[in-house]
Amino acid sequence: MSHDTDRTTPYAVSLSDEEWRQRLTPAEYHVLREAGTEAPFRGEYTDTKTPGVYSCRACGAELFRSDTKFESHCGWPSFFSPLAEDRVQYIEDRSHGMRRVEVRCANCGSHLGHVFEGEGYPTPTDQRYCINSISVRLTPDA
Repeated sequence: MSHDTDRTTPYAVSLSDEEWRQRLTPAEYHVLREAGTEAPFRGEYTDTKTPGVYSCRACGAELFRSDTKFESHCGWPSFFSPLAEDRVQYIEDRSHGMRRVEVRCANCGSHLGHVFEGEGYPTPTDQRYCINSISVRLTPDA
């Protein structure tokens, strides 16, 4: 996993701050565009087991499949890998006195959550993509 630290990456979907505010609810805007975090155990997809695809709530890019979602009991939806590495962008995050890796939508730059490694979950990648429910939208399989 490479960690991109260039915050000036041009995105396929690039809107002005005002356009994002018109497109998103205030809560969505706070998480997606200001890198906020929703409260744990409150997001609509925390315990969802519905088969389907999770897409970026801001731009609609497909990011994760339900078959990579697992129970981490951390309070947010957890996935062990994105649909493809080019779907997400990794940015080193040194906020809150710790080193974390932020995960953003590679299509629009919206904040999705963070990825953690080496926590010992029994997944194929030993990674936990801790994603805010409000950052994604589930489209159930037909």
